[in-house]
Amino acid sequence: MTLPGKAPTHPGRRRPFYRDLSFQVLAGMVIGVALGYFYPGVGVDMQPLGDAFIRVIQMLIGPIIFCTVCSGIAGANDLKKVGRVAIKALFYFEVVTSLALVIGLVTINVLKPGAGMNVNMQDVPSGMVDTYVSQAHHVVSTSAFLLNVIPRTAISAFATGDILQVLFFSVLFALGLAAIGERAAPVLNVIDSISSALFWIIGLTMKVAPIAAFGAIAFTVGKFGFGTLLSLGKLILEFYLTCALFFIIVLWPIARVNGFSLLKLMRYIGAELLLVLGTSSSETVFPQLIDKLERLGCEKSVVGLVLPTAYTFNHDGTCLYFAATAIFLAQATNVPMTWHAQLVLLAVLLLTSKGAAGVSGAAIAVLAATLAATNSIPVASIALVLGIHRAMSSAFVFTNIVGNSVATIVIANWEKALDHSTLRAELNIGYKEADAPIGALKQQMNGAGQ
Repeated sequence: MTLPGKAPTHPGRRRPFYRDLSFQVLAGMVIGVALGYFYPGVGVDMQPLGDAFIRVIQMLIGPIIFCTVCSGIAGANDLKKVGRVAIKALFYFEVVTSLALVIGLVTINVLKPGAGMNVNMQDVPSGMVDTYVSQAHHVVSTSAFLLNVIPRTAISAFATGDILQVLFFSVLFALGLAAIGERAAPVLNVIDSISSALFWIIGLTMKVAPIAAFGAIAFTVGKFGFGTLLSLGKLILEFYLTCALFFIIVLWPIARVNGFSLLKLMRYIGAELLLVLGTSSSETVFPQLIDKLERLGCEKSVVGLVLPTAYTFNHDGTCLYFAATAIFLAQATNVPMTWHAQLVLLAVLLLTSKGAAGVSGAAIAVLAATLAATNSIPVASIALVLGIHRAMSSAFVFTNIVGNSVATIVIANWEKALDHSTLRAELNIGYKEADAPIGALKQQMNGAGQ
C-alpha cells in the first residue's frame, strides 16, 4: 500500500530506460540534429522551444538563489563558519580558474590552430560584432565592474536577472537574518516554503526538458549547418582537447584526493550535462544541481553558499574558452603575442572572467571586453568565431557544470560537512529519478528529518 503523498516505489523493479530523463534528453537531441540537417528551415523554427524552457528557468533562478543562500547562511547559525566557507571557496575558485587559464594558453600555443590563416581585418565585417563591442565598454573598467555588483534597488537585481547582484543582495539579507537569531525563524520558514514551491515548479518544467533540447539543437544545426560549425574545425578540436586535458590534469586528481570518482559524479549528473550540451546554458540545471548535491551528502548550508558563488566566480570552462579563443584570434590576425603579453592577458582574464555571470551574451561580451582591455588583439576579430561559438559554448558550459559540482563537494569535504558514506552509496548506485517533482521530494525528506 502506498502512503498518502508518497510516490509509489517498487523495490527491485528497474525503471524503464525510456522514462529516464537522460535518455529522453539524448533522444531529443538526436531527433533535433536529424531535423536540422534534413529540414533546416523547420529546424530554425524550433528555436522557441528551447528559448521558452530557458526563460522559465531564468525566471526562477533569482528567487531560487535567494532562498538557497538565505537558508544556507542563516540556517548555519554560525557566521564564522559562513566566512570560513566563503574564504575557502574563493581561494579554490581562484586557483582552479588560474590553472584553467594556464592550460588553455599552453595548449593553444602548442597546437597553433590559427597560425597561417593570415586574416586581413579589413575583410572582416565589423557590423557583426558592434553589439558585443558596445557591451565591452561596460565591463572594461575595474571600478565599473565592482560598482555593478551592487544593484540600484533590491527589486532591480531580480528584474534584470543579474546573478551577481542577486547573490550580493541575498548574502546581505541572509547575514541580517543570521544576526537577529531566533527572531528570523518565521522568515526562514516562509523562505523554505517558497523554496519547496519553486522546486515543485522546476520538477514539472524538467518534464519538458527533452523537448527543449530538441528545439535548441534543431535550431543550431538548421541555422548554421555542419559545414559552418566545422569550418573552423581546428579550433573546435583544439578546444575540446583542452577541456579533456583540464578534466584529466585538474578535476580528476582533485576528485581523487577528496575521495570520490569524477566519472561516477558525471554519471550522477548525466541528465544535467546532456541538457547543457543541448541548450548551452548553465542556468537550466542550477536547481537540479542543488538537489543532487544535497542528496550526495553535502550539507545544505554549504551547498547554499558555494554553488551560487561558483556560478559567479568559478568558470573553469569559460576561462579555457577565453584563453584559447583570444590567442587563436591573435594567431589568425598575425598579432605577435610574447609570453609577457600572454601573462598580462592572463591577469586581465582573471578579472574579466568574473563578470561573465552578470553580462548579457556572457562569453562573447566578456571576450570582447578582454580584447579591448589588452589593446592589442582587434576586438572586431571575434567575428571569426561567432559561427562556431555555439559548438564551443556547449563544451565550456559542460565543463563549468562539472567544475562547480566538484567544487561544492570539495569545499564540503574541507569543512567536514560531507557525509562520505552517503556520497559513496549515491555515486555507486547512481541517481534514481523519482516520480514526484523535486520540491515534493525535498519537502518529504525535510519532514522525515524533523
